[in-house]
Amino acid sequence: MGSIIPAGTLAVGLQLPIQSQSTIYAEAWEPEAGAAELAAIAKACDQAGFFYIAVCDHVAIPRPLDEKMSTSWWDTLTTLGWLAGITEHVHLLSHVYVLPYRHPLAVAKGFSTLDALSGGRAILGVGAGHVESEFALLGIDFASRGAALDEGIDAVRAAFRDEYPKHEGERWAFADAGLRPRPVQPQGPPIWVGGSSAPALRRAADRGDGWLPQGPPKDGMKAAIKFIRERRAERHGDDRIDIGINTEPIHLGEPGFDTGKWCLTGDAEPIAERLRGYGALGVDHLQVRFRTRSAAEHVEQVQRFGEEVIPLLN
Repeated sequence: MGSIIPAGTLAVGLQLPIQSQSTIYAEAWEPEAGAAELAAIAKACDQAGFFYIAVCDHVAIPRPLDEKMSTSWWDTLTTLGWLAGITEHVHLLSHVYVLPYRHPLAVAKGFSTLDALSGGRAILGVGAGHVESEFALLGIDFASRGAALDEGIDAVRAAFRDEYPKHEGERWAFADAGLRPRPVQPQGPPIWVGGSSAPALRRAADRGDGWLPQGPPKDGMKAAIKFIRERRAERHGDDRIDIGINTEPIHLGEPGFDTGKWCLTGDAEPIAERLRGYGALGVDHLQVRFRTRSAAEHVEQVQRFGEEVIPLLN
């Protein structure tokens, strides 16, 4: 367990557009975009110095949730594997993989393979899941998803660590079976825990290498970060954890269109100053998103952010 972001560094990641198209956040141009546009944005992040690019996870969206969430959710591991082949430097994050949907050995095999193919760039972001009807569709108990995630993290970590892992739990038990290819990272891909509930905060501190908040925690980010760091120190001493935050939408320059009330716009320095404030809270990585009208504009925003803002963050 442990951090992969150097202490004192503020890293930047992007949840990619196109791959998931919930109406809550998707831009109007995304339904007409495809692999070529996604590749252009991912390559731009790779060249601009982004620390990670991320993709989401759902299997099938039951009606009537499809009206809000849409049905456009590209398979997580397939997409990350493809991204590994067209990028060189950027980390590849699942944000987040619903671990209770899968057997831990299947998850470990997939992300160990991704780590091997990408030269050690995989990050396994995990979550308990929230769509109860999707759990029912897959024949998985919704009420026990938190306990399943806890055990699943332990079981996956055992398989990352050892070629012949051993695990004995309430849901899964295995021994005397080997998994290759082995991950490039010595202890396997870092496991970042998603969620902003009280159990998610405890899970991140106890079992995670990082934390991916999903919405503001009940008591606010400052209190949540303090809780995670203190609990982490109690249980794991000086073993650091990478803390994340989701920033406001961003559009560098004068947008010329309605970007919404909370969007950060304008020159690089004021935007960087705002983002540095998150670092002062104890955050290690920022997940940014851009308000744009086309894939080409999204690529341009990524490039400008890499050139103008990232150098001002550290």
